[in-house]
Amino acid sequence: MADSREHAFAGTRGGVTAREWPREGARYVALLVHGYGEHIGRYEHVAHALVGHGAAVFGPDHMGHGRSAGERVMIEDFEDVVTDVRAVEELARAAYPGLPVVLIGHSMGGLVAARYAQRYGAGLAALVLSGPVIGDWKAVRALLAPPEVPEVPLDPKLLSRDPSVGAAYANDPQVWHGPFKRPTLEAFARTLEAVSAHGSVGALPLLWVHGDDDRIVPPAGTRTGVEELRGAVWAERLYPGARHEVFNETNRDEVLSDVLEFVDGVLAG
Repeated sequence: MADSREHAFAGTRGGVTAREWPREGARYVALLVHGYGEHIGRYEHVAHALVGHGAAVFGPDHMGHGRSAGERVMIEDFEDVVTDVRAVEELARAAYPGLPVVLIGHSMGGLVAARYAQRYGAGLAALVLSGPVIGDWKAVRALLAPPEVPEVPLDPKLLSRDPSVGAAYANDPQVWHGPFKRPTLEAFARTLEAVSAHGSVGALPLLWVHGDDDRIVPPAGTRTGVEELRGAVWAERLYPGARHEVFNETNRDEVLSDVLEFVDGVLAG
C-alpha cells in the first residue's frame, strides 16, 4: 500500500486528524470523505488506487470519528464538517499548488461532499458520490419518530457480499458499533433539506456510484437527491447485487476502474 502521513489541525469543534497519501509528480488531488461511524483508514485501498493513478490523496477523520476529537459519532451541524473538509482541501492545495481537486464522498460522506460542492464547488474539478445519503433517506425519519432513538446498530453483513469486509468492520476498534444519537440524526435531516434546497452543482461533473442491493441507503431514495444535485455533466453506475460499500464489494476493481475512467475524462476535458 501507498505510504501515508498524518496531519493534525484545530477543527471547528476540536482537533481533527487528517491523512495524506503523497504522490510525487501528482496530476491531481483526491479528497476522500468517509461515512458515518467509520474512519479514513478504511479507505487505504482506495487511496492506493488513486495514488497509482496519479493523485495525491487527503482525507480527514470527521469530528467524533476515528482519531479526531469529540464525543463519538456526535455531529450537531454538518456545516461544521464541511468547514473541516475545507481546511483539508486548503492543506492539500498548499502542498500541491495548482492541481485540480476531485472530491469523493461515501454514504454520510456523500452528504457532506454534496453540501461541500454546493458551498465550494467552483474550486473543484469533479465530484464522485458513493452510496450517498441524499434525497429521500427514509431511515432518518423512522429513527427520529419514537421518543427514544431505537438501538439498531448497523449490520456489518449489509456492507458487502465479501464476508471479510463485515468481519473487519465488526472487529475494528475505531468503528462505532453503538446506536445513532438523536442530535446527529437531527443534523442529518436538516442537511438533507439543505442539500435539496440549494439545488444543482451546475457545471461541476458528477459521478454517482451505488449498489442496487444497498439496504442501508437504498438507491431509489438517493436518485431523488441526484436529480436535484446534478448539472449538465453527470454519469451513474448502478452495480447489480452490490450492497452499501461499493469500494469494498466483490466487484471493487470494477468500481474503482469506473471512478478512475471518469476522472481521466474530466482531466482530459
